[in-house]
Amino acid sequence: MNATMSASVAASRTQSWRVVVAASIGNALEWFDLVVYGFFAVLISKLFFPTGNDTVSLLLTLGTFGVSFFMRPLGAIVLGAYADRAGRKAALTLSIMLMMVGTLIIAVLPAYAQIGLAAPLVLVAARLMQGFSAGGEFGSATAFLAEHVPGRRGFYASWQIASQGLTTLLAAGFGVVLTGSLSHAQLTAWGWRVPFWFGLLIGPVAWYIRSRLDETPEFLAAEPTGTPVRDTFASQKLRLAIAIGAVVLGTVSTYLVLFTPTYGVKQLGLAPSVTFGAIALIGVIQMVFSPVVGHLSDRLGRTRIMFASAVLLLVLIYPAFAYLVAHPSIGTLIVMEIVLGFLMTGYFGALPGLLSELFPVQTRTTGMSLAYNIAVTIFGGFGPFIIEWLIASTGSKVAPSYYMIFAALVSLAALLAARRKLGFR
Repeated sequence: MNATMSASVAASRTQSWRVVVAASIGNALEWFDLVVYGFFAVLISKLFFPTGNDTVSLLLTLGTFGVSFFMRPLGAIVLGAYADRAGRKAALTLSIMLMMVGTLIIAVLPAYAQIGLAAPLVLVAARLMQGFSAGGEFGSATAFLAEHVPGRRGFYASWQIASQGLTTLLAAGFGVVLTGSLSHAQLTAWGWRVPFWFGLLIGPVAWYIRSRLDETPEFLAAEPTGTPVRDTFASQKLRLAIAIGAVVLGTVSTYLVLFTPTYGVKQLGLAPSVTFGAIALIGVIQMVFSPVVGHLSDRLGRTRIMFASAVLLLVLIYPAFAYLVAHPSIGTLIVMEIVLGFLMTGYFGALPGLLSELFPVQTRTTGMSLAYNIAVTIFGGFGPFIIEWLIASTGSKVAPSYYMIFAALVSLAALLAARRKLGFR
């Protein structure tokens, strides 16, 4: 009897880790392609948006980065509803196929000098496809992770954030190697395309792993609804609003980190390879610390951990930027990235568990996808553009901290509502 039970427990644990790998590798690929675009924004701006003014070119590139996020709510509705009707596995498999097509287009697309106006237009189309795909990825992957082991939703759902840390680390690694080993001419001619080709190589592996997994037990046990989008807006408005507010700080902090290489090069005069090396620390912290936060959130409560992290970010972000601007060195940047990395992960690591519990099984993927992607579209997709605009309009290099302060206040209000209105702890 004991041997049988031990074998059953071992099989269950093996299946749980297969689920983690399947959701994480696909999610990492999805975000890798998005993060790489942000990291190489300065170079892409000159290749696809040559205006004769570096600032205008960069703003156009960052605007293109943001335009793709308009497709995220549509992807959330279509793919999120598809996941709630047909299953998490089906949506995850479809989303990664769409992302691979968008990545392939960017990897082979000639620059403006070769095909003229067609280059930025096709680039925008590819980014829109990636945005649509990513719109359904977060909700589907989070539900897939959270529903396999309901008693440990926080821990397993946190691997969604850990995989994004892996993404940041990989993308930063490519940035360090490519900017440090290639000449500017080589980087411009072909080097910037290498990370996109790498993404294409692991895409089929992720698709194969996802297509071989079983559906989640919670989804199979529930009676699916034929109208998940209508149900979400009809009876879960408060939960949707709280979820959107809770995501704001997580997404703003993430895209502020994404903007760091551009900020370090343009505003602080640091070498590109140095800024990429510093941001790799964020990836390591997020990858290692997220499961710890998820585990603690199962024991202590989601909102307690998130509230503490949000308050610390609110209080420390302005002094951190002020000190960095006054002492622009690699050492200062590394210290700031370490502090920001732990606080951001302390908040973000518990977020998927909270979101998965805000919505019932029948509308879980739709609700999470909508909440996440509405917040990401408004506050994250145009985050780098807004930050660049804030710096230009205020003339202050600490302006990025203003955006983070605003985000922290919004999310703190959402967490308070979750505690008082819905009884979360």
